[in-house]
Amino acid sequence: MRSMTAFAGSETEWEGWVIAAEIRAVNHRFLDLSLRLPETLRGLEAELRSLIGEYAKRGRVECTLTLKPTDQTTTTLKINPPLITEVIKATKTIESMAGHPLGSFSALDVLKWPGALHQPETDREALQKATLLMMREAFQKLVEEREREGLQLGHLIKSRCEFIQEEAGKARQRLPIVKEQLKEKLLSRLSDLALSPDADRLEQELVYLAQKMDVAEELDRLELHLLEILKTLDQKEPAGRRLDFLIQELHREANTLGSKSADAEITRHSVEIKVLIEQMREQVQNIE
Repeated sequence: MRSMTAFAGSETEWEGWVIAAEIRAVNHRFLDLSLRLPETLRGLEAELRSLIGEYAKRGRVECTLTLKPTDQTTTTLKINPPLITEVIKATKTIESMAGHPLGSFSALDVLKWPGALHQPETDREALQKATLLMMREAFQKLVEEREREGLQLGHLIKSRCEFIQEEAGKARQRLPIVKEQLKEKLLSRLSDLALSPDADRLEQELVYLAQKMDVAEELDRLELHLLEILKTLDQKEPAGRRLDFLIQELHREANTLGSKSADAEITRHSVEIKVLIEQMREQVQNIE
């Protein structure tokens, strides 16, 4: 059982660079990925998307990677003498053609010329391997966080299931009483009308009314759905969509229970059940 909401971060040092990752996950119907990568690591996008798919099946996952030099990093700059010589010669030629100096320029101006400086090349393949290793650690932390929250969600849902079972049990205990009250009410009305009903016809009417207002079937289905929810909570596979469907079925039965009931007590129990189902629905929306 995993929540879809979590946050994880990780960082590592490699060859004078600090590679850092921040991962945020929130609930979503499907797996929705958003990656922000520095240009040096842009080639990792496909592998990172595949990697995220190993650790998450649903939810919106936002991943931000940053790459910065460490404070201790010293960069050695190497100039390109042949190119710089040609740049200086070219400026002198232009001034000679103009017949007068065109303006002063400094050594920094020359260094800004493309290719005037050689910067040390970064081993991109080794950098990407170090990044992927760090990202696996970050995603493992994310999964652990989602599982911790998922465990809490599971406990909350189980407790709500138990409360619903209690309310359904109390409603079931009212069924014989409701049937007897219905019979007494019908006989009382007939007595007020000073009528002597046919016993067989009276029995048929009582059976019809009892069937019309009988909620035993709805209570049975409620129990079955609750057992299926408890069973689903113990599965290892992502259970969010299945739980969402079962919650809808629970809500449908609770609505029918309230509409068919002719007893104030059973109606009150159905309202309590719907409140508990709504609480479960809010929790289930966040389960992977």
